[in-house]
Amino acid sequence: MTDILTREDSGVLIITFNRETKKNALTVPMYQRLTELLHQAEEDPAIAVVLFHGSEQVFSAGNDLADFISHPPDGLDAPVWQFLRAVSGFRKPLVAAVCGVAVGIGTTLLLHCDLVLAGSNALFSLPFVNLGLCPEAGSSLLLPRVFGYQRAAEALLLGEPFDAEAALRAGLVNRVLEPAQVLDTALAQARKLACKPLAALMETKRLLKSAEAPALRERIDEEARVFARMLETDTARQAIAGFSNRR
Repeated sequence: MTDILTREDSGVLIITFNRETKKNALTVPMYQRLTELLHQAEEDPAIAVVLFHGSEQVFSAGNDLADFISHPPDGLDAPVWQFLRAVSGFRKPLVAAVCGVAVGIGTTLLLHCDLVLAGSNALFSLPFVNLGLCPEAGSSLLLPRVFGYQRAAEALLLGEPFDAEAALRAGLVNRVLEPAQVLDTALAQARKLACKPLAALMETKRLLKSAEAPALRERIDEEARVFARMLETDTARQAIAGFSNRR
């Protein structure tokens, strides 16, 4: 699939969102491919780390809204929820290189990454409420833990964009760099991780996440059920249509 490119580098599986004419908006086939890649990477002893990135101009505009309306995620086995379960439960380190816009799942995906490097041009947005929807990816659980309740409420209830420096202060990203430096720096960090004992990396990640893992699985499924119900409302359909036109 040309919308998702992959290559391997020193034990790192590099996954590239390659749909820049659509701002790397994610479609059902893309979610299916991403889930497949994560499952393969988890079982492949030659892969120690997975790195997500887009381009220097855009990480991901989130869901392709037209595709989303045409193929609504109306069950817990929908491709988007399968991907979110795969990424949230991925046992090896996940790294993200984020430049430009990161909307919706383009931001919530980062809550499941272990290292996030952002460009100074990164712009994050969680416009679920503005679309008549609720959060996904367990973000209603994870975001307050990362941001603190007040900043999480501001991000999710208002749905207004926030920049890379705000993301750094809130703890969503590890470092902010010039856009041209982000991918190389993220890859260098991923290579460092790949040189370490894999079992030690995986056990450390498991221990870091073990306290929240059961609640996170439950929250992802709860959000999915509410999201699917809200997606069927006229409010959401009208808001999504208006948002698509503005894009």
